[in-house]
Amino acid sequence: MTQKIFIIGAGRSASSLIKYLINVSVKNNFELTIGDKDVSLVKDKIDGHKCASAIQFDVQNEAQRISEIKNADIVISMLPASLHFIVALDCLKYKKNLVTASYVSKDIQSLNDQAQKQGIILLNEIGLDPGIDHMSAMKVIDDIKNKGGVIKSFKSYCGGLVAPDYDTNPWNYKFTWNPRNVVLAGQGTAQYIDSGKYKYIPYGQLFKRTDTVNVLNYGQFEAYANRDSLSYREVYKLNDIPTLFRGTLRKPGYSEAWDLFVQMGMTDDSYEVDVSGMNYSDFFNSFIDLRNRDIKSYLKSHFRVSDDVISKVEWLGFFNQINLAIDKGTPAQILQKILESKWLLKKEDKDMIVMQHQFIYEIDGKERELHSSFVLLGEDQTYTGMAKTVGLPVGIATKLILNGEIKSTGVRVPVSKEIYKPVLEELEQYGIRFIEEEIR
Repeated sequence: MTQKIFIIGAGRSASSLIKYLINVSVKNNFELTIGDKDVSLVKDKIDGHKCASAIQFDVQNEAQRISEIKNADIVISMLPASLHFIVALDCLKYKKNLVTASYVSKDIQSLNDQAQKQGIILLNEIGLDPGIDHMSAMKVIDDIKNKGGVIKSFKSYCGGLVAPDYDTNPWNYKFTWNPRNVVLAGQGTAQYIDSGKYKYIPYGQLFKRTDTVNVLNYGQFEAYANRDSLSYREVYKLNDIPTLFRGTLRKPGYSEAWDLFVQMGMTDDSYEVDVSGMNYSDFFNSFIDLRNRDIKSYLKSHFRVSDDVISKVEWLGFFNQINLAIDKGTPAQILQKILESKWLLKKEDKDMIVMQHQFIYEIDGKERELHSSFVLLGEDQTYTGMAKTVGLPVGIATKLILNGEIKSTGVRVPVSKEIYKPVLEELEQYGIRFIEEEIR
């Protein structure tokens, strides 16, 4: 019997997902329908495969949305997170399973009881981060607990970076995902727990307080704190853990330089400015009180930045009279436009995903430390490391649900062994393999 999969959204994150499901479609008797506003985008990805069809789709078109969802056995939403809820409501009404890679929103969580009554699963957070981070962490946590160990510290780090062979600029960074999210990263207050004490890092201090992390044979990275580490105590059933920290990885030197933009106010997204006729230098100088002083000397004395930071800023062109070619926007939007002219991956570039979990635990009266890490390089600009690590877990979980291997119902994230064990095992076939190192 043919089982029908409806995928909403065919953007960058869907490339590996669509390829995976097409590859397993014949063996599993799957039939794919992929909908996107840009139907040509879908046609490029399915390449005429007999088990897949492309349709032009607008999620806000209620009649079309209901028709396609009713016709499916399972729905995959690769839409922006804010649009999942209307899809979830229809899935609930017509008893269709739903899979997304996004964080569980309060609206989605409110559907848990109804989903259980309907006997369907609304599986969320099954991408990279969140997703692979949950599954790989829970595997180690369960292993340690099953051996009688007590976890005292859990630190988790993840980053999307440019692969070493294509790391060609002084920032050691290029956009591998949504540039807007990078520019706005960390806004708010980060919170975590360290040796039983709650810690808070306001945005203005975030990029000054970084950890140093060594990952396999890829050298040293630095990590700044994610906004909320505390909620993961409940997610991972580590409510009494003394130390829990989650962070984002960059190469050393990035955070010090980015902090300059934060201190100047260039990452502010709360108001709009008129920059018509401005160049890069005009825009940069509008955030500082230069008064005819030498700009490099001013930055060093006022912001206490190093020569390395100055060179990074200069490389971006902020000391030059390059036309902005934009009339207005928030400071963050204008900064993003400037960065996109320098940080976009080139056609031949490859990205790199880096993840590491660090555990300190006690067992048999001894304290031990374990690191669990993986690094994955992208194939090209379509099947990037980011697309693979987001899309493959979604695709694998979808297959497992349709084949009856995942039987859970309700609103779920992949922290149960029923989900994480088979997904992690299959991900190894695609090079997403965690290496565990006993540090002490």
